[in-house]
Amino acid sequence: MDRPSKRTVYLDHAATTPVDPRVVEAMLPFWTERYGNASSVYALGRDAHHALDRARQTVADILNCDPKEVIFTSCGTESDNLALRGVAFDRQRRIGKNHIITSPIEHHAISHTVEQLVDHFGFEATYVPVDRYGWVDPADVLEAIRPETALISIMYANNEVGTIEPIAEIGEIARAHKIPFHTDAVQAGGTLSLDVKALNVDLLSLSAHKFYGPKGVGVLYVRRGVSLLPMQTGGSHERNRRAGTENVAYATGLATALRLAYEEADAANARITSMRDRLIAGVLDRIPDSQLSGHPHQRLPNSASFLFKYIEGESILLNLDQAGIAASSGSACTSGSLEPSHVLMAMGFPHEIAHGSLRLTLGKDNVAEDVDYVLGILPEIVEKLRRMSPLYNPA
Repeated sequence: MDRPSKRTVYLDHAATTPVDPRVVEAMLPFWTERYGNASSVYALGRDAHHALDRARQTVADILNCDPKEVIFTSCGTESDNLALRGVAFDRQRRIGKNHIITSPIEHHAISHTVEQLVDHFGFEATYVPVDRYGWVDPADVLEAIRPETALISIMYANNEVGTIEPIAEIGEIARAHKIPFHTDAVQAGGTLSLDVKALNVDLLSLSAHKFYGPKGVGVLYVRRGVSLLPMQTGGSHERNRRAGTENVAYATGLATALRLAYEEADAANARITSMRDRLIAGVLDRIPDSQLSGHPHQRLPNSASFLFKYIEGESILLNLDQAGIAASSGSACTSGSLEPSHVLMAMGFPHEIAHGSLRLTLGKDNVAEDVDYVLGILPEIVEKLRRMSPLYNPA
């Protein structure tokens, strides 16, 4: 099927997703006739409070937790920050724990927060290694534990290469040593199981715009009994854990999007995984000196990430954009950086290879013709760029 030249083939769902029209419909009343402040005692306020309770219950049902363990935040980054700072500062103050275990492939919402805790607040950090697939070995987490370990934070699935980490096994280790365990599940939301009991997590972060909800709202699950020092102070909102007037419209949007994602997950994951596998096979077959990055099997259903020798990912993106294809070379939060991906470097790739990265992440609106179109365009782009590269010397 020929695609109109002005139409965009969107393959960057790891960066953000379009808001589902059903989510917009659920949110609209809370900007107009149902605009009350959820903390107010009169009828409009009570209505908003009930809506917030329903949203919290919806999220709790999917996470298999108590609604009181669900905190609504402004985004995944805030959820990550609140989890790390909230637990670290609390345990440092109360029991003198000042050591954090994490990985070198975390999103910068985690890694930069850990760096700040180390540089400015007296914490120490251990970064457990990853293998060439970006996979964390639970045995390395066990070995890194110290008597002063305050917190462990390992992401559920990597945002750049799609590798799914052994969260449940790491959680068992953390629980056996009575150490709070946090996972950044932002990329896993909407596709992988979020059952916090099965995952053995104490804290879990989500962001609505990764599963067809609005930007500007996230969730932090905090298991009952985990002490958390608030990072925002003011009112007693979110059970004294996050001050600020509750954003009822956005909480409703997140809950609606999450519910729809898991109601439709089985069919959507199967269809998207099939397209992903065909995309991976096609790229590796048609483009010499290319390789898949991330785990070949333990990866997100929609994630296809590649490395191409002799060229830079930014040049590929510009050429894809001219062809109407939206893609990424890694995390959207660092897309302006000329430095190679910290994830790929941690996985052991040299600079010259890490610079040639491409991330293609599919979504529920993609169709088979989108894959065909990319497989027709991408090999031509790579070949053109390689002919321009002084590093390229074809046999």
